[in-house]
Amino acid sequence: MTVVSKSIYATQIPDRPPRTWAQTAHAITYFIVFNLGCLMINASQFVVLLPLRCLPLALAKSLYHAGIRLSKGAFGTLLILMCQWFAPSRLVITLEQDGLGAFSMDEIDAIAMRGRDGRVLGLNLPNKSVLIANHQVYADWWYAWCLTYFMDTHRDVCIVLKKSLKWVPIIGWGMQFFNFIFLARSWASDRIYLVKQLALLGQRAQVHDTPLTFILYPEGTLVSPDTRPISKKYADKLGISDMTHTLLPRSTGLHYSLRALSSCVPSLQLLDITVAYPGVPPMGYGQSYYTLRSIFFDGIPPPAVHMHIRRFDVAADVPIGNIPRSISGTPLGLSRGEVDVPEDERQTFDVWLRDRWAEKDQLMQRFYDTGSFSAPLDKYPEIDVPLQLRQKREVIDVFLFFIPALVGYAWTQLKRFAP
Repeated sequence: MTVVSKSIYATQIPDRPPRTWAQTAHAITYFIVFNLGCLMINASQFVVLLPLRCLPLALAKSLYHAGIRLSKGAFGTLLILMCQWFAPSRLVITLEQDGLGAFSMDEIDAIAMRGRDGRVLGLNLPNKSVLIANHQVYADWWYAWCLTYFMDTHRDVCIVLKKSLKWVPIIGWGMQFFNFIFLARSWASDRIYLVKQLALLGQRAQVHDTPLTFILYPEGTLVSPDTRPISKKYADKLGISDMTHTLLPRSTGLHYSLRALSSCVPSLQLLDITVAYPGVPPMGYGQSYYTLRSIFFDGIPPPAVHMHIRRFDVAADVPIGNIPRSISGTPLGLSRGEVDVPEDERQTFDVWLRDRWAEKDQLMQRFYDTGSFSAPLDKYPEIDVPLQLRQKREVIDVFLFFIPALVGYAWTQLKRFAP
């Protein structure tokens, strides 16, 4: 493992010392190990799970969906393992609940589930939720999935991706098996598809009582020198002030997503996460300090990823509007693809989301001023979560996940050549 200076993560990537031979070896090892894990998981999906999907049997379909959940969980475990082996870091989590403020220490103790050595092994957070966050670096999604590992929903993550990623070898194929949602970035063509896919996702989670974490970034892109003027232009168009440390959020995709999922999952929660990285200065750009390459290839991760989590009950606390229903209780808007949302409901939600982002901007300022979301006066108690596997045997979930694939392949070959 590469040993780096304590302050090098606070130096912009172009200004860092040249890559050493140790870092080069680190990068090669990471590349091999990560891609081996991905290959093993993807091989199982093709060889074992895909044939089950093709069988016209209810049991086969059930086994297929169970297998996909296991493969998705294996990938989430792989992300944690890559942090543990190649980019050691931790999550520093603070929490508050809408309308109730900070959690008490007793409530924090109930949320943070610890092992005998005191290490946090799990987080008792809602298992059916939409997770939204500000977007600082491309590794944001990686650390968000790591968070779901401790929430024990890493087998049931859903992410919206660009359609161009759909056919990327191994990774893109795996994401298709994971039933991720690929959009063309054209709302006119995407909205009906998005709502229908989310409605199916919510119905499956509710009927089978399985967890669900849908991850969405309302800003749509990273804070950068290129996107900052666009946010300012959008703010001027609305006649409002632009954000200082974040981008103005776009509410449409989130609004439709919450309406689609909450119609199927009455207990749906919204986890609004503010993410900050040490070493990035005020008005700085996270991607200048942390890229996937610098974190995992060069072995210069953030010493901690700070996450301030606000919890909202979607039905009670979020103004998503009314969802028309038929006499049987079926959501009419969803059965039709919900092409339109009433303008007054759309504007109400848009203002609500911008208010939350203004609060997020203030939280970011607090972090830049103090280096913590909890300061001053330790307003929010911190939960320190090392990015490590709960048990060593979980390595098997990643690198031996391919064994069923090999067994299946060997069985077909034996049958083929049997007399």
